[in-house]
Amino acid sequence: MNKTDTQPMPRSLVDLFVSFTLLALQGFGGALAVAQRELVEKKRWLTPEEFAEEWAVAQLLPGPNVVNLSIIVGGRYFGLPGALAALAGMLTVPLMVLLLLALGYSRFGSHPGIIGALRGMSAVAAGLIAATGIKFIPALKAHPLGVAACAAFGIISFISVAILRLPVAYVLLGLGTVASVLTYRKLKP
Repeated sequence: MNKTDTQPMPRSLVDLFVSFTLLALQGFGGALAVAQRELVEKKRWLTPEEFAEEWAVAQLLPGPNVVNLSIIVGGRYFGLPGALAALAGMLTVPLMVLLLLALGYSRFGSHPGIIGALRGMSAVAAGLIAATGIKFIPALKAHPLGVAACAAFGIISFISVAILRLPVAYVLLGLGTVASVLTYRKLKP
C-alpha cells in the first residue's frame, strides 16, 4: 500500500459499504467515470495513478470491472472484511432495486403502458448499440481485413441474428472464428 500519511482513507467498514452502495446506484450501464470521480476526486482514497493500476487489474479479473475494483479497494484498506463490505455495498441495494423492478413487472408487465415503455427502451438500447458501433468505423481503416471485409462481417452478423434468428452465441462463435483466422493470416509475415 503506497499511502501517504495525509491521503484520506475509509473511516470504517460501514464507510466502505455506504460509499460503494452510492457508487453502484450512480453507475448504471458503466461506472468507470463515476468510480474515478468518487474514489479519486471526491474521497481521494486513490491517486489517479493508483486508480489506473487498480482499474487495469479489475479489467483482467473475471466479472464486472467495478465490482472487482470494489473488492480490490476494500481489501487494500481492511483486508478480507473490507473486500466483503465493499462487495456488499456494490451488490446489496442494486439487487434490492432489481428485485423490486422484477416484482413490479410481474404485477404490471401486461399493462399497455409498461409494454410500450419497454418497447421504447429496447429501441433506445438498439440505438445506443448502433451509435457505439458507428464510433468504431474510423478504427476499421487500420484493421488488417479492411473496411469492406469488416462491413461484410457486420452485415452477415445482422442478417444472421435479426433476420434468420440464429442464436447470437453461434453467430459470434462462427463468424468470430472466421474473422480471427483471416486476421491472423493477414498479420502473419
